[in-house]
Amino acid sequence: MKITVHTKTKEYPVIQERGILKRAEEVIGRSGHVFLVSDDGVPEQWRKILQEQYPEAHMHVFANGEQSKNFDTLKTLLEDMLEHHVSRADTVIALGGGVVGDLAGFAAASYMRGIAYVNIPTTTLSQIDSSIGGKTAIDLNGHKNCVGAFWQPDMVLVDTEVLDTLSPRHYSNGLAEAIKEGLTFDEELFAVFEKDDYREHIDEIISRCLNIKKNVVEHDEREAGERKLLNFGHTIGHAYESSHGLNEYLHGECVGMGMMAIMNNEELKSRLAAVLQRLHLPVSCESDPEEVFRLLLNDKKADHGRITIVQVDEIGKGYLQDISTEDLREKLI
Repeated sequence: MKITVHTKTKEYPVIQERGILKRAEEVIGRSGHVFLVSDDGVPEQWRKILQEQYPEAHMHVFANGEQSKNFDTLKTLLEDMLEHHVSRADTVIALGGGVVGDLAGFAAASYMRGIAYVNIPTTTLSQIDSSIGGKTAIDLNGHKNCVGAFWQPDMVLVDTEVLDTLSPRHYSNGLAEAIKEGLTFDEELFAVFEKDDYREHIDEIISRCLNIKKNVVEHDEREAGERKLLNFGHTIGHAYESSHGLNEYLHGECVGMGMMAIMNNEELKSRLAAVLQRLHLPVSCESDPEEVFRLLLNDKKADHGRITIVQVDEIGKGYLQDISTEDLREKLI
């Protein structure tokens, strides 16, 4: 499958194909030098396949995990790019999950006021959600994605073959974002998780999610309206993630719990809980409500006592709702 994302700032292809990593250099086909970025959580076999196609390129590998999304890691990456004489004519290629895409994309956006980058996502989370749309960021003082930039990739290569090496937990973690997209945009997608063996439908699931994300980003590149619907579960989910030190729970796990906490419709909540449990994802966590609320006040969507949340009363039809932070606080108690 090949789709083209059209935004006000850039037009770029997203190609989904099993085994495409093995011919990435052929498909990317860019002039100039490349600088490879990955982390040590990406299996060596995938890093080796990419490195062999660019034998002269340096590969910068940092420590896996959300704890690497900080200024220190970004500084080290930028210094390495400078040391290897990366120029404005060169391209950064990111191979990894959402953390790699965030850091490599933010480095590309910042270095010499912006250079090209290609995203090759290797997790369900990054293939489903973060690889399209140009959101790049790092965390600050325990707060998710506080510092970043919108910087669209020049190309995205989605190889579902690389998902075969994911642990069951990380595989399910990313699928929480697909469940979210089903609830907010695509009733048939949500039905896959209720009725079928989702592993047998992984290519279809990712294709549906990529098309949803493409359409949303094209209509609202900088999250002024419709794109906010993709934040379903994220407002409380990010606070859960931060309250547990960004380490105890994975991002998708927190999104799932965030959807459960925010949803009003009890029937849909029950169906969502069943789907999450089917994927071995948590439905709730023990957290200090006051700590979670304090973190919510630092959310990018909060504005002087009001916050815009995403709500779902009917599958496939998410909508935005402006509520007071005090009303949101009541959902935590």
